[in-house]
Amino acid sequence: MLVRVRSKEGTHRIEVNPTDDITVLRNKIANELRITDPSTITVSDQPSAGATPMDSLSGKTLAELGVKHGDLLYVGFAEAAPQAQLAKSQNIVVQDAVDDYLDTQKGLIKRDKDAKFCKHASNGMCDYCMPLEPFDPAYLEEHKIKSMSFHAYLRKLGSHEKKQGTNYLTLPSLEEPSYKVKTNCSSGHPPWPASICTKCQPSAITLQRQTFRMVDHVEFSSASIIDNFIGYWRSTGLQRFGYLYGRYEPYPEVPLGIKAVVEAIYEPPQEGDSEGLKLEAPIEGEKSADEMATACGLQRVGMIYTDLTDDGSGKGTVLCKRHIGSYFFSSQECQFAAVMQQKHPNATKYSSTGTFGSKFVTCVISGNLEGNIDVSSYQVSNTCVGMVEADIVEPSVEPGIMRVKEPTSERYIPDVFFKYKNEYNLVVQKDAKPSFPVEYLLVNATHGFPVNASPMFTSTKDFPVENRVGAFSQDAGALHRYLESGKLVDVASNFHFLLFARSMGILNDAEEMTLLVRIALLKQEEDANKLAQMPGWQTLLTVLKESAGSSRSGGQGSSGGGGGESSTAHAPWVCRHCTYLNTHGDDNCEICGLPMG
Repeated sequence: MLVRVRSKEGTHRIEVNPTDDITVLRNKIANELRITDPSTITVSDQPSAGATPMDSLSGKTLAELGVKHGDLLYVGFAEAAPQAQLAKSQNIVVQDAVDDYLDTQKGLIKRDKDAKFCKHASNGMCDYCMPLEPFDPAYLEEHKIKSMSFHAYLRKLGSHEKKQGTNYLTLPSLEEPSYKVKTNCSSGHPPWPASICTKCQPSAITLQRQTFRMVDHVEFSSASIIDNFIGYWRSTGLQRFGYLYGRYEPYPEVPLGIKAVVEAIYEPPQEGDSEGLKLEAPIEGEKSADEMATACGLQRVGMIYTDLTDDGSGKGTVLCKRHIGSYFFSSQECQFAAVMQQKHPNATKYSSTGTFGSKFVTCVISGNLEGNIDVSSYQVSNTCVGMVEADIVEPSVEPGIMRVKEPTSERYIPDVFFKYKNEYNLVVQKDAKPSFPVEYLLVNATHGFPVNASPMFTSTKDFPVENRVGAFSQDAGALHRYLESGKLVDVASNFHFLLFARSMGILNDAEEMTLLVRIALLKQEEDANKLAQMPGWQTLLTVLKESAGSSRSGGQGSSGGGGGESSTAHAPWVCRHCTYLNTHGDDNCEICGLPMG
């Protein structure tokens, strides 16, 4: 016989026999409604009458209970606990705090009552004053916002469902582009390159500008962060590379926007040159920098490097190499940014894989049209990351052009197209082979400094930055002089100081280093007094005093034997004209003969 069961999930028909025990019906109800705990199921013959737990009726058949063919039963059950639901979930994604916050925001753009067109009362609303969606194209164009924010993009994807009264959180999962040949094809043919079909081959790629961006703005918490980074180029003429450490916060200037707030720049081991640089691999200090940043509540948010050339005018101006007539972001930089973004994926619960895109930004310091030093911020599109991952593209000799690789027996290259407006202002499609402009892969972000600066690291004393050579290098003497320059609560608030103090291996990470980080962030005198009593800190001070004493005695001995020349000798310096590292202490370069200044 059929028994109708009605619950908050709807009405279901369940087939049972009159001689079946009530527990048989209970188990079939649990399977039909996917109830995790069948013992919580209750039953009643009236929607508002008192319900009876089905377990209390165990041992009685349906016929004994008076259940007949076609009867309607009303059942209830307890919802699974949130923790149980999380444990059952196969993919538990931990998003950034800023994403969790923006998920709770409506994101609607409020508008005031229009004095010309609104004819209703103050408590009314019409088409001229109703709030706009965060992805409204007219609003974005009016405020010169090139790309909508990521969370506005999520709202746009779910807009059709939102009109039907459902929440945008129920939108289908995001899928990142994949341009690799599927290895396990269900068609049963031999794997590529032996054969290929429409199921396993990637679809054609039509390049277009990405309409959204994962990060809308890059904010440097203090101008001194950039000044200190550029200072190395000013002194040596060598280009410099660094990783940006900070956090992600809401950016109110863009609807549902996100900004990366930079608090420190870590400079990994590298070989600088006047025209470029080379990073050493593997980069030893990255793990230590990441751990220190985590201890300070920060994370790696991007990378930054210089591309500066003095124009020779003596006014402190630089050449403008990146402009509309040349390029803004080279193809080689696009590929490097794609690799870095792939290494730093963005965690999101809207993707079946748990990740989508990346918040990793790339900042380039170069000259602008006025000859001043300026910062530009970029990301590359998800399409670019997918093409680099599939080994489809490669950098070109011409910076503004990206090349499409030739297919081989180990590399499948799908068709690649891009659209542009021709001389007749018509949109036409063109084959991207063998090359196409890099503009189709770029996503621009803005940058700036806060109006009221409140940086995390506030020390007014400069501690030498890691991995710099010559007079800029870090050593025990530099650490001793730094600690002697002021009170610990004042000088401890420096990221490079914390990193070097930990690298000496004297302080205990669990107690002493944790307390030193606390002093750097909170600046409490009682914490400094507590650290001064700890054995690790006392050992560090003893080592530094002995190191400073031995260096002073060594310096006196050398000066006595060398007359007065040692007092006027320069530290090793790099010639800004030919980039030679001079160690003889003279004012003129040993190679080109030009002056140091």
